[in-house]
Amino acid sequence: MPRYRVTLRRSSVEIVEASNQYQAAIVARDLFGDSVEVADVSPAVGRPPVTQGGGKGGATKVAKVAKKRRPLSPEARAKLAQNLVKARAARAAKAKATKRAAKATGAAKKTTKRAAKKR
Repeated sequence: MPRYRVTLRRSSVEIVEASNQYQAAIVARDLFGDSVEVADVSPAVGRPPVTQGGGKGGATKVAKVAKKRRPLSPEARAKLAQNLVKARAARAAKAKATKRAAKATGAAKKTTKRAAKKR
């Protein structure tokens, strides 16, 4: 039976066994009475998530700020566009060649089968 991690609004996390997450929430709520609010239910795999405790000496996360990109010059933009056109053309030619090769091998197999039948 799968296990689910249920976070309750009681500053505790319970791990219960149930057949689905809804039943896990009901089982966890029944452990502490109907006055408890279910905050989150997730599969109990790996370590439980660490919650930020009030007043404890934990490091706070700093959000990463993306750097602004320098705008491309029109020449550089045109060069990239040409490279893209060439890459697309090469990809199309390669696909066409593989299609042609597959068709040729299919035709070769058919001719060998016909020759074998004639004998």
